[in-house]
Amino acid sequence: MSPDATDDDLREALALGAETVPGVWPEPIPLNAQPELPPFPVRALPGWLADYVAAVAEETQTPPDMAGALALSVLATAAGGRAVVQVRGRWREPTNLFVVVALGPANRKSAVFAAMTNPLYHSEALMVAEASGRIVEAELTAKMAQEAADKAATKAASAEGPEKDGLVAEAIGLAQAAESLKVPARPRLLADDATPEVIATLLADQGGRLAVMSAEGGIFDIIAGRYSGTPNMEVFLKGHAGDRLRVDRRSREEYIEAPALTMGLAVQPSVLEDIGKNRGFDGRGLLARFLYSLPVSLVGYRKINPDPVPKEVASRYENSVTALTLSLADWTDPAVIQLTPQADAALIAFDKRLEPQLRARGGRLGHVGKWAGKLIGATARIAGLLHLADHLEDGYGKPISEATMAAAIEVADYFTAHALTVFDLMGADATQARARSLLDVLAANQWESVSRRDLFAKLSRSEFPTVADLEPTVALLEEHGYLRSDTPPRTGKRGRPPAPRYLIHPHLREGRT
Repeated sequence: MSPDATDDDLREALALGAETVPGVWPEPIPLNAQPELPPFPVRALPGWLADYVAAVAEETQTPPDMAGALALSVLATAAGGRAVVQVRGRWREPTNLFVVVALGPANRKSAVFAAMTNPLYHSEALMVAEASGRIVEAELTAKMAQEAADKAATKAASAEGPEKDGLVAEAIGLAQAAESLKVPARPRLLADDATPEVIATLLADQGGRLAVMSAEGGIFDIIAGRYSGTPNMEVFLKGHAGDRLRVDRRSREEYIEAPALTMGLAVQPSVLEDIGKNRGFDGRGLLARFLYSLPVSLVGYRKINPDPVPKEVASRYENSVTALTLSLADWTDPAVIQLTPQADAALIAFDKRLEPQLRARGGRLGHVGKWAGKLIGATARIAGLLHLADHLEDGYGKPISEATMAAAIEVADYFTAHALTVFDLMGADATQARARSLLDVLAANQWESVSRRDLFAKLSRSEFPTVADLEPTVALLEEHGYLRSDTPPRTGKRGRPPAPRYLIHPHLREGRT
């Protein structure tokens, strides 16, 4: 470090070890330090929805992320199973979503949840009232038909002689007629922490449409087998994708051709950490189907007397959600929503931007490839929901605009940033996990510097099978300031080049990681 030291002098000193270079090390960046996450883009929502989300966030003194993410679940409950987005060719995306918001205790999750979902319960009550007359009529008709079939069967059983065959045929006909009569199920939009079997039955009863909305994370325990002892994810996997689902009834089997299950959950961050430990969730792809939001808590910074939601804003929200829900409730074949050429071009451009990030080596989203691989489809779904919310009366007859697709892409970028941090919490990033193991080895050996060969010899082969597996982990620790790499200069002699050495931050020798 003397003023007349040459570059060669410095390289030689580095090759000898860190103790010969009295350099200054800045504070390392902790591996578990969370990046600053973007706020939910409320501006991407249609006006009436954006106004209500912002007002609920103000009244409850909660981050707008919670109301904003749940708003998408509300739209998906209203439209899921009743509308699909025609992306291109044979590619169609349904409009149901899986959304989970993670926020710590004392953040008024229940209050926000109630404010966002109340119109859905109101819509459900209206649907029940409208259907009650038809249900009573169908029940009475079915009862009378069954009684007639039973009487005919009794009469045929006691008959003798030539008339018996005719009475038996009549009884069979009446029994078949009674069996063919179906009593409509009581309309239902929402379920809470129900078992997978109950959810499958409800989906069948409701024509393939249902939403699981809960301010708790108990549904994950149920999926993992809290009651049955065996994980059961089939209805959730197929309900998200719209794949054909078989439902076993007591007396028969039924098939739901295109189930559309929506999930909107508000949980504590610890719930996400726990489900990340269940390899079955990740292995079957359940975790890849959720859109994640991890907002910053406002506890300790809240207004004591905030402004309430204006009545006109609340009224418009309730009326809009109810109108959208009821307008699509009776659709048996889903409305097909097209894209304008400009919207399609915007989605293709987003896809091109995303694709290089999926690379397993060096891609920003490589370690969450299962999740990121579904992001374009999720973006199309979000675009369909924003479109229907923006055109409450005739959205199914208009194509999705470029502006709406741009808004959906903005929302998708938000969920991408949050998903990266959430999957880190769940331990999905193998490089992060290996970096922590490497820090433990460096601290335990108290090195000031170490060669790559000596370092590799101390590492577990289960985590670092080859030297190549060490490189991305070393690069990450260099980015965080724990290591400095140096390749000593060649001596001019033949043979292999000098092996790289790593200079190690003094904090590790002091037990500070």
